[in-house]
Amino acid sequence: MRTIEKVVIIGNGAMGSGAAAIFASTGLQTVILARTYAKAEAGKARAEQLAKRSLPITCQTFADLDAVVRDADFVLEAVAEDAETKRGVFAAIDRTHAQAIVASVTSGLSIAGMCEGRSPGFRARFLGVHLFNPPTHIVGCELIAHAETAADTIAAVKDLLARTGREVVECADTPGFAGNRIGFRVLNEVAQLAEEHGVAFMDSLLGAHTGRALAPLATIDLVGWDVHKAIVDHLHHHTGDRAFALPAYVQRGIDRGHLGRKTRDKGGFFRLDADKRQHVLDPITGSYLPRTDVAPACALVDTMQAARGLDAMMDVLCTSEGREAEVLRRVLLGYISYGLGLVGEVVAEARDVDRIMGFGFNWAPPSMLVDAIGAARTAKLLERTDLPVPGSVARAARTGEKLCAEDRAKFFKLAA
Repeated sequence: MRTIEKVVIIGNGAMGSGAAAIFASTGLQTVILARTYAKAEAGKARAEQLAKRSLPITCQTFADLDAVVRDADFVLEAVAEDAETKRGVFAAIDRTHAQAIVASVTSGLSIAGMCEGRSPGFRARFLGVHLFNPPTHIVGCELIAHAETAADTIAAVKDLLARTGREVVECADTPGFAGNRIGFRVLNEVAQLAEEHGVAFMDSLLGAHTGRALAPLATIDLVGWDVHKAIVDHLHHHTGDRAFALPAYVQRGIDRGHLGRKTRDKGGFFRLDADKRQHVLDPITGSYLPRTDVAPACALVDTMQAARGLDAMMDVLCTSEGREAEVLRRVLLGYISYGLGLVGEVVAEARDVDRIMGFGFNWAPPSMLVDAIGAARTAKLLERTDLPVPGSVARAARTGEKLCAEDRAKFFKLAA
């Protein structure tokens, strides 16, 4: 297995500078290559800001590509999330006849499609490495080979990523891979439900008591409505799943320049006024109401948060009646069914799904929820709501085995 010592990162944006920070911090010889020297220097400055220290990163420009890439061991492409732009970068690398392993940091584009037309040697040394942003804080990472990726390429990159502290999950070359496909399906489903039930209601219902640090609609505001649209449009086009259909009110907001936190004056699902008071979007009218004027979700959330232990909290959810419980069960059961249902198609094991959602999205893994609800009860609830029962859940329902070994305390702050 080849040892990687010199890393070249093409791109100076958030992901490029984040990747530079983790590689340089590990002691690897790291180069940022950008269109201009000033842009490369800006990428280095961002990397040092993320690492909170000075880093030995070299800055170069695209004019230096041939010389820089020729003696590199690993080249990570981190330019705009556009297939043709990326293909242009790969064509330029291929022309250098370098022997470096080349990876794209894409979050969901086809790995095989991006190296189509490249030389056989290039294709054998090409794969996807999906880092989650910011990689200095989020250690989950997806490794995506295509049919022609050589085994020693995969082994070398897995070793490299392990050296940087990544939790690596191998995924098939499918749209959105595993993390984004599962995560953005939930996010978009919540955005769809907000049109009927309200923004504040949905984010209160899917808060910390469901095993996430940031509620779904607040997450979309953080990611950016434009980025969310690009991801779900891509997944809707390639999967045909209506859960990925962007709500019309979100498109209307984008057309008016509402992109979430990046447009502070316009906001997204939430907006702060001049006095830092939070206002909440009305999806029907497009107007904003003070958060204090919006009714809280319901007593269900308080009852769940007061439960002693995760099992007890899930029991409250499973036995409660009314609209609030029905909506929350729908979202969480959909997360379990869809996420664990990708085993065999996108990942090899249920543990892979759990690791990428736990370490990539910082969400409670679906198997953790199954264990808390009980596998047999989960299977019955899924059947009752006409959702597919994943194989791991059906097996656990028969055997009584526990599915998730991750620490519950990482995702839930429960009553003592």
